[in-house]
Amino acid sequence: MRHGHTNYNDLGLCNDDPNQDVRLTEMGKEQAQSAALALRGVAFERILVSPLPRTFQTAAIINRFHSVPIEVHADLADIRTGFDGMPVSDYFAAITRDPLQMRVNGGESLLDHKQRVIRFIDWLKTQNDKTLLVVAHEETMRVVIAYFEGGIEDTHLRNIHVGNCEYRRYILA
Repeated sequence: MRHGHTNYNDLGLCNDDPNQDVRLTEMGKEQAQSAALALRGVAFERILVSPLPRTFQTAAIINRFHSVPIEVHADLADIRTGFDGMPVSDYFAAITRDPLQMRVNGGESLLDHKQRVIRFIDWLKTQNDKTLLVVAHEETMRVVIAYFEGGIEDTHLRNIHVGNCEYRRYILA
């Protein structure tokens, strides 16, 4: 699942620093509550979130129906753009020459991020849980979707759009 709508979504800003004041808006809280109602019958054993507070805030709302542990996993963090607090449009302009491999301002490339998310999925395969909820970010969800649904080339990852609090169900094999 992607986290709920945030104040930085409204501002069009990048965020990968958990210390920044990025939080769910009222709309984001309502989105999380709607998702919580839709998922209330699912028997989650735990919820995994990124280190960024917006994922924990979303998970906490959903967890009202589950009361399971919420754990942070670093590999779920949003892409480190090198543009924290700056416009997303500036980041896209900076990587336009090579969107898959460009690293700017000490950030990671899209392919670096993809490898990190794949490492998380590999770790997840070693876990004994039957049903988990993972709350992450659109960039992270793009990799997850491509991994589980297949047939999506790296050059088309950016064509995958995931709405706030949109979720997908996958089975690890």
